[in-house]
Amino acid sequence: MAALLAAALLYVAFRGVNWREALATAQQARLECLALAACVGSGSYCVRGLRWRVLLSAEKPVARVNAFWATMTGYLGNNFLPARAGEIIRSVAIGQVAGISTSFALATALTERMLDAITLVLIGLAAILTLPGLPDWLLSAVRIMGIVALAGLVMALAATRLESLLKRILLCLPLPGSWHARLAGILEQFLMGMRAFQHPGRALSFVTFSAVIWLADASATMIAARAMSLTLSLPQAFLLLAAMGLASAAPSTPGYVGIYQFVAVTVLPPFGFSRSEALAYMIVAQVITYIIVTVWGLLGLWRLRASEVRRAEPITGARVERTR
Repeated sequence: MAALLAAALLYVAFRGVNWREALATAQQARLECLALAACVGSGSYCVRGLRWRVLLSAEKPVARVNAFWATMTGYLGNNFLPARAGEIIRSVAIGQVAGISTSFALATALTERMLDAITLVLIGLAAILTLPGLPDWLLSAVRIMGIVALAGLVMALAATRLESLLKRILLCLPLPGSWHARLAGILEQFLMGMRAFQHPGRALSFVTFSAVIWLADASATMIAARAMSLTLSLPQAFLLLAAMGLASAAPSTPGYVGIYQFVAVTVLPPFGFSRSEALAYMIVAQVITYIIVTVWGLLGLWRLRASEVRRAEPITGARVERTR
């Protein structure tokens, strides 16, 4: 299903593209600007690790470096494995190295993703309202999405206080018993993650880190565009990020191939990009992201594995001593 969707979106994205123009746009990219964009992007990933650590600390303290390495192994998994398997990978990784329950780690990861989706809708709404010349239907659609996002945020924050009611509603649904059990497990994970967020200090830290993350991502987006002599304003960059983030929720191939190309040729042309320039920009941006995530992710796998081995060594040594 994901492969078929990606193929269809790639067909739409590639249709009518002047490949000579796209190649010329990519070839003129200045390496120093791309390197700067990569550094800013790496900084954003570091802050993502710190933000996840805020939620993880609800169970027990986690070293900053371990949260970062686990985060990067998760992104590495998402880039090369289907079905967002990276969320499970990073949850298992942090559970092993920090002694945290894997189910709790996964619950916080899912909570983080849900809050990001709501944030992206609100960012997209704010960006669109500052951009002139957009069609009325788009403005109306985004306003509706903003209202839905705000309602979703309120419901998510109130969900932990309505746990018993939600479980009763779940039992009333005309579904097979196995479905009830599965949905109950999902609800438990969601509520577990939301409880970690509802501490005032953790919530404030989470919101602050989120603001830094999205500002850094928007800056990297603008720098990468400037590298190819293209121009993106801050609202335009935020709108592109919001569209990419929300589109990634659809079934997609690893690395969101097809999804992001379609978003680029849909969102960027109204801002003066040709389809060829938009496609060239997105391909270059994805290559940079792949390089960043692959380097940090592989290094994270190695570091986490080394940490796990070091934690196991004293136990092994003690067992050997006892046998003597």
